Amino acid sequence: MLTIASRVDVMNRLGRAMADPTRSRILLSLLSEPGYPAQLARTLDLSRTNVSNHLACLRGCGIVVAEPEGRQTRYEIADPHLASALTALVDVTLAVDEHQPCVDPVCAVPGCCDSVDDKLDASHSEGSR
Repeated sequence: MLTIASRVDVMNRLGRAMADPTRSRILLSLLSEPGYPAQLARTLDLSRTNVSNHLACLRGCGIVVAEPEGRQTRYEIADPHLASALTALVDVTLAVDEHQPCVDPVCAVPGCCDSVDDKLDASHSEGSR
C-alpha cells in the first residue's frame, strides 16, 4: 500500500516528467508507439543529445524503460497502466477546456458535454439573480 510520502514522491516524479515541453513531446510520441533516440530526434526536430538527456530523466522518474535491441535501444512507457493514465490525463485536460470538444463520444459525465452556449446562458442566468 502506498503511503502519503510515497504518493507525494510519485506525484513529484510525474510532475517533473511533464513539466518540460520537450519531455512532454517525447512522452506524447512514446504514447503512440515505442521509439529510438535517433528516430525521436528526427521526428521532434531535436538533437540526439537533447533527446538522450530527456530520456534519461524520464527513465530516472520511472516513466519510461529502455529495452536494448542489438546496437539500438528502444524506449517505451514503463507500464500499460501508466500509458492509459497519461492518455486519460491529456483527454481530461482537453475535455475541461471549454474551447475543445469532449474527446469521449459517449461521455456521461454531468456538465462535461454541455455546449459553450449552454454554459454562457447558465452564467448569465446566475448573474441576473
